Amino acid sequence: MNPRLQKLRKLISEEKLDGVLISSLTNITYVSDFSGFTTEDRDAYLLITKKKQYIFTHPIYKEVAEKDFKDFILVEMKRSNPFSQAVKHIVEKENINKLGFEAFDLTVNDFEKLTKETNKKTFVPVDLLSKLRIIKDSKEIQKIKAACELGDKTFTFIYKKLKTGITEKELAVEIEYFIKRNGADISFDPIVAFGPNASQPHHIPDHTKLKKNNFVLFDFGTKLNNYCSDMTRTVFFGKATKEQSELYHAVLHAQQASVDYLKIELKNKRIVQASTIDQVGRDYLTSLGVSPFNHSSHGIGLNVHESPRLYPSSNDTMTNGMVFSIEPGTYEPGKYGIRIEDIFAIENEKLLQLTKAPSNFIEIKSTS
Repeated sequence: MNPRLQKLRKLISEEKLDGVLISSLTNITYVSDFSGFTTEDRDAYLLITKKKQYIFTHPIYKEVAEKDFKDFILVEMKRSNPFSQAVKHIVEKENINKLGFEAFDLTVNDFEKLTKETNKKTFVPVDLLSKLRIIKDSKEIQKIKAACELGDKTFTFIYKKLKTGITEKELAVEIEYFIKRNGADISFDPIVAFGPNASQPHHIPDHTKLKKNNFVLFDFGTKLNNYCSDMTRTVFFGKATKEQSELYHAVLHAQQASVDYLKIELKNKRIVQASTIDQVGRDYLTSLGVSPFNHSSHGIGLNVHESPRLYPSSNDTMTNGMVFSIEPGTYEPGKYGIRIEDIFAIENEKLLQLTKAPSNFIEIKSTS
């Protein structure tokens, strides 16, 4: 029996549900290890009861379902058996009175169709899978580590491409091509930002050309065997001033302050609130008179952003099996942005760094 299904069924019982409807593609992958459905259309849903598991999919995926979902009961969605009616049939057949559903993912249109066919009170919004996915087993951590290793190679490849006149968009394309050429995919659209553009944390690469004496920010990730990496590096193209060097090192030391704090807390077996990790970095920057970042670090796994959450209002606590970023930064609108991001895991009460690309201050001689 699939151990993830067993854990999910335990949660179903604890929540006093009769089953759960899974619509999120990432959660379908987590439960089944299959990632071949597309994001453009609703290709599949899973319905897990206390004893059975169903897959609802279109006839074009029948062969896939029979091969990759052998332990699931196949229900074909078609005009004569639309999804809402197919669910209604299972609800009546299995005597389901409380069915959890992923309100964060299911569309309003689908929900209205389902509740038109079935008593609205039957459906209970839940997010059970995040409770399982927040803790990674050793195999998952190794997959994320492998994705991070490719990310390290990507950084070594891309920063050597810097030259006067190259555009952000050209470098972003180079990043994506390198990752795909090495058998993986991107976990999100790469960010490349020159100088003032880097003050926007999620800048979209454009046709801005690289000029000498500017910070260059790279933020990208790989997706390998379904698991993601994420890394940010900021380098300097040209010769940095003392102030520019000090700003970079302030961010670097802010990250180290957060890392050291977490290592000490884990060593002393103290409970660590996820929100405090970023706050240590913010407080360090503030103590130097440097503007602290207002974004947050995050968990990573099948999605590039998932639990644990490290934002200020987070109630998550750090524990074994969690994989997450630590990514302090400082930004001055219209002038610069500096961010350093690495991925870490907690195993056996110890903090492991999964990204290994150099984060020392790199100055690249400007060339034409």
